[in-house]
Amino acid sequence: MATPKSIEEKMDRILNAWRTLAPDKSFGGMTVVQFEAATAPSRAARQRIKDLEDQLTAAKADRDEADATVLAKAQLVVAGVLADPTEGPDSALYQAFGYTRKSERKTGLTRKRNKQPPQ
Repeated sequence: MATPKSIEEKMDRILNAWRTLAPDKSFGGMTVVQFEAATAPSRAARQRIKDLEDQLTAAKADRDEADATVLAKAQLVVAGVLADPTEGPDSALYQAFGYTRKSERKTGLTRKRNKQPPQ
């Protein structure tokens, strides 16, 4: 099965060999210049894909920077809610932010039972 990568390699290999070894001959009713013109749309599409991939990489980096800023600002907002005398750690607003209210937290204390072996 031909993959885009293998097609590109084949196209480059044919062009390079034709230019180097038989630049004045025509094959399949085409000269090397005509074959190169026939491959131009494929090359242009490949270049466009590379450009779009570069743009995607840059956009992801921009998003990650913006997310870091948002998380820092969100921390300030949550700290403000915790410090607010009318809201605090037991408020509905704090819970709506996705946190667990202080009154609903479990203590974490567990008491293990000693099981008696069956006799």
